[in-house]
Order: sequence, then C-alpha cells, then structure tokens
Amino acid sequence: MAKYENDVKQLLTLIGGKENIQAVSHCMTRMRFVLVDPKKADEKAIEEIPAVKGTFTQAGQYQVIIGNDVSEFYNEFTKYAGIEGVSKDAVKAAAKTNQNLLQKIMGTLGEIFAPLIPALICGGLILGFRNIIGEINFFHDGTQSLADISQFWAGTYNFLWLIGEAVFHMLPVGIIWSITKKMGTTQILGIILGLTLVSPQLLNGFSVATTAPEDIPVWDFGFAQVRMIGYQGQVIAAMMAGFVLVYLEKFFKKHCPEVVSMIVVPFCSLVPAVIIAHTIVGPIGWRIGNAIADVVYGGLMSQFGWLFAGLFGLLYAPIVMTGLHHMTNAIDTQLINSYGGTILWPMIALSNIAQGSSVLAMSLLQKKNERAQQVNVPACISCYLSVTEPALFGVNLKYGFPLVCGMIGSAAAAMISVGSGVRALSIGVGGLPGILSIESDYYLNFLLAMVVAIVIPFVLTYLVGLKKLTREERGLAGAGAENGETVLQTGIQDAPSAQTEQDSVSNASAPETAENRQTESAEEGKAADVKAPLSGKTLPLEEMPDEVFSQHIMGDGLAIEPSEGIVVAPADAEVSAVMEESRHACGLTLSNGMELLIHVGIDTVEMNGDGFELFVKEGDHVHTGDPLIRFDMEKIRAAGHPTMTAVIVTDEGNAQNIQYLTGNQADAGKTPVITFE
Repeated sequence: MAKYENDVKQLLTLIGGKENIQAVSHCMTRMRFVLVDPKKADEKAIEEIPAVKGTFTQAGQYQVIIGNDVSEFYNEFTKYAGIEGVSKDAVKAAAKTNQNLLQKIMGTLGEIFAPLIPALICGGLILGFRNIIGEINFFHDGTQSLADISQFWAGTYNFLWLIGEAVFHMLPVGIIWSITKKMGTTQILGIILGLTLVSPQLLNGFSVATTAPEDIPVWDFGFAQVRMIGYQGQVIAAMMAGFVLVYLEKFFKKHCPEVVSMIVVPFCSLVPAVIIAHTIVGPIGWRIGNAIADVVYGGLMSQFGWLFAGLFGLLYAPIVMTGLHHMTNAIDTQLINSYGGTILWPMIALSNIAQGSSVLAMSLLQKKNERAQQVNVPACISCYLSVTEPALFGVNLKYGFPLVCGMIGSAAAAMISVGSGVRALSIGVGGLPGILSIESDYYLNFLLAMVVAIVIPFVLTYLVGLKKLTREERGLAGAGAENGETVLQTGIQDAPSAQTEQDSVSNASAPETAENRQTESAEEGKAADVKAPLSGKTLPLEEMPDEVFSQHIMGDGLAIEPSEGIVVAPADAEVSAVMEESRHACGLTLSNGMELLIHVGIDTVEMNGDGFELFVKEGDHVHTGDPLIRFDMEKIRAAGHPTMTAVIVTDEGNAQNIQYLTGNQADAGKTPVITFE
C-alpha cells in the first residue's frame, strides 16, 4: 500500500475528479493545480485530509500545501489519477486561461514593472534630494536655495541629475528590456530598440509641448516625412514598441531556417520594429498615454475630484493585495511626462502611512504580547518606509478591522491631498519619505494630509481594538500579575549571552528562560543548536511575504534576509529533499529526526533554476558549513521576487523546547538560530 494512498484518493475526489484538472505540477512544499472549474474543489474537506496542511488560490493556481513529502505525494497522485504532470511554466501558462482579461493585463503589467521598481525608487529619492537642495528657498528671506549659496551643493544638484535623467528620461529602454526578458526573446535587441526611442538625435520628448510644429525636425524621405520625436519618459509607446519587437522576433524564429537564423532574425526583427515604433505605434502610444493622463488628471481636478480621490484612497490597500496596483506606475509616469508632476503618487504614499498607523495602534494595543510585537514593530517600520506587504498580510488583514481603519484614514488624507492640489515630481518613494518627492510649494498641504493619515487610522484602530481584541491577543491573559493585570506567557525570553542579548526568541511552550534552559541542558550534555544556513538579518517568520510561511502552515521557524548568495548546511544532516529543476530549496533531516526546510526567496520556483546552483542531491550526508545552494540575489530581484529565505522546522523529531533566535546579524554556519534539547 502506498504511503499516501487514502489521502490521494480523497484529494482527487474532493478536487472535482480527473476531468476537473487542467494541469498539475509541484514545487518544494505544495501541489499546484489549474482547475477547469475551481468552484468544484471542496476546500474545507480538502484541508481535513491528514497530509494536507492548507490550501489557497493564487494567480489562477489552486495550491495544496503538503510539505517536504510533496514530491512523493505528487508521484502517487499522478499515478493514481492517471494524468501526467507538467512543468511549472506549463502550469503557469494554463493558469492564465482561468484569468479574465483584466487579470491578465494587470499580471503582465506587474511582471514588466517589477524589475524596474528598484531603479524607480532610487530615481525618486535622487529627485527628492535635488528638490530639497535646489528648489526650496530656505535662505535670504526665502529667495535662495542651498544650491544658490554653495558651489558644492550647486555641483551636487547638477551631478544628481545624471542619475535622475537616466532613470526617468531613459525609462523606455528599461521597459522594452523588461518586456523582452518576460517574453523570452533577445534582450539586447530590446535595449537597442529602447535606445532608438531616446536617442539624442531626436527632439527630447519633454520638449515637444513647448516646441512649435514647424521647428520639430523631420526625416525627409521625399515621398514622406517622419517627425524626429523622442519618447523620453513615455510608457505606453515604449510598451507597444516592445511587443512589436517581441512578436516580430517570434515570427521570424518560427519561419526562418536555423542555418541563417543568427543573421536573418535579428535584422528582420529590429529594423522593422524601429520603423514601426517611430511611424505607427510611437505616435499612437503617445496619444493613448496622453489621453489616459488627461482623463485621470481631469477627473482629479474636476469638481468631483475629491470623490475620486476618496475612492482611490479607500481602495488602494485592497488593490495592492490583488497585485493590480502596478497599473498606477504607468499612469503616474505618464502624468509626470504630460504635466510635470503627478497628483496620484501622493495618495499612494498616504495609503502606505495610513496602513502603517493602523499597525502602530496594534503595536500599542499588543505591547504586552511579545510574540505579536515581533510582527507588529518591523511591519510598522517597513510600512512607513513604503513596503506595505508585511503590514497588510501579517497584521491588518489578519485582524480585519485595522485594514478598514487604515482605508478610512487613507481616503480622508487623499481628499485633502487632491483638494489642495498636492503634486509629486517623481514616483518610487512612498510612506513617510514620500514627502521628498513632493513639490516644495505643497509641503505644508502634504504634511497636513500626512497628519490625517497617521491620526485617523491610529485612533480608529485603537478604539476598535479595545473592543475587538481578546485579553489573550493583547497579551493580558495568563500567569503573572503586573499592576493588577495578568500577562500572557509567550515564551519569548532573553538571549543566553551578551552576544545575543538583542535576539528575540520565540517559543510558545517553554516558560523557563533561554539562559536557564541552555545552562541546564549543557550540564546534562543535551544542548544543541542549528546554525544559520546563510548570512544575513534574522527575522520572525511572520515577516515572510508568503502566507504559507508567515502563517506557520508549514511549521515554525524564522526568516533570513540574506547578505550573501550562499546556503550552507546549518547542522550535520542528511539531504532529504531537493528541487533539482528549480534548485531553490532543500530539505534536511538531523540525527534526532528534526526536519528542516530551507526555501530561498518567494515564488523563485518560477525562475526554473536560473541564478541557482545546487551542490547536493537527495541522500547526501552533509556537515555544518558544507555548501548546499548558491544563488544570484540580483537575478532574483530582477525577476521581481523577494530574496527573503525561510528556515522551517517541518518536523520536530525528538527535539524539545525549540526556540528561534531572531533580530540579529547571522553568519552562515556559525551563528545559532534555532536551539533545542
């Protein structure tokens, strides 16, 4: 009898039978289904199957969480069901057939813009600093800026434009490169096409509006003239040109003999794409982009602009959770190109602040719940710095009411922002630092909106939380009285030595301190630990931007934000599982039966091993410090995935009093991150 025979039979029945499965694959922890009719899957019953740890749907895929044994489960399932598994790319492609047109468009936009976000953030900060240095008249009764009175700062102001221009004026180059990368065509051809759109031979796109039509240079072919206009900062035109190149290259690759493809395909793809970009799709994309910008700008500046702003501020946080927020990058960029600034981005920054303020209130409400604080405090900080996912998924969505309170505060702040005409000069810098991107004339107005975005969510969340949260959730239940109140014993203790004094330790079952426990264990010769599998900052598991890990569905553990791209064995162990195709994860079994899962990044399985190198195979015996996986952090980020790595105890084995040490800088193979007896 197969190990999972009964579970496999149940899953096949409850998922709607073989005929309801369009495609199936697996990653390191979960089965990934594309279902013909997702409504036929009985989620509650599936989650009651012994081998199943949870289910969720993402990007058109119905995912069933199994754990380290997913490979064995998958093999038994496909054999019993009489179906063949397919590659993860095939599953991803099939999943898109379950998405409507809007979801497909937004998904594509997200995948195109994700690799560009780091550059946009950097460029936004640069322009923000230039704003302070050269645009705000702090001196001589408000008549001169820092750049006006100091040659050093004047030079700095001019030098920083080198980066700002590269990011925003040359944006079409990055967009077309990202399109060719996503579509699997030749990236250098995309870069060249992008460069032709921003060539210095052309009239700069930002100067077109102020140039008389008769002064615009042209290419004169005798029978026709083509205006020599650049597309600096243009998004829609660049995207249309990029897709023209992609489909031309795919067409010629398909129909060109292999023996001459190296010559014919690049030439026949690039040259027509450049011609079409400058004669057809460029002008069309320019008009579409301007039309979108005009509609958004007109709506926000109309007599009903406050209503539009309130609705946007209210719904932006839920939009982020669906991934549809990527569309605003294109609109913001087009607004900057058309009007010299955007009134949309300030509302996004205010939404970040509002959700962070809800978490701040939760942190105050749960100040005695140390386990909750491990999530609240870093989530609040990251949200105020514009990274909202830890706050949204780790705190606000979990409890519900903080999310709603943040949405209300965001709506009020957005109405103030739009009502007073606040504009940003650039995008990419959100949260509290977002003020750096605001035009100096609107600083006070934006500060008022910021105050509203802080106060309203904080007050509402605190008042509602006093009624909604249980004493246990607030950390007020349990043994030990303090000032007349009882305190929840979370098991988060002081670190065992001065070296780890700043560590936060999570163990809900160990009332004794970590120091006493380790001392006693050392005397008995039982103390043991698991070293960090990679160097970097250790964090509570709740900060992982993946609910399978952050909600402890796979088990307890911790997260590490890596500083180096190498994973080593954290203890002497046997390699119990690896992903030979994607090479992004590894399972280990220690001598005491404890099983560990090391999972590099989030959704890195989609990279199909690009940027990863695996040094071990299943069944190998490794010693502490032996290399397991090498990964390229820049490639992971460029693909739009977080590099944060999960270290999960999927089976405790014979280990007792397990504690997780977080909050410190760990060295791979040296710093303890998990202790146990």
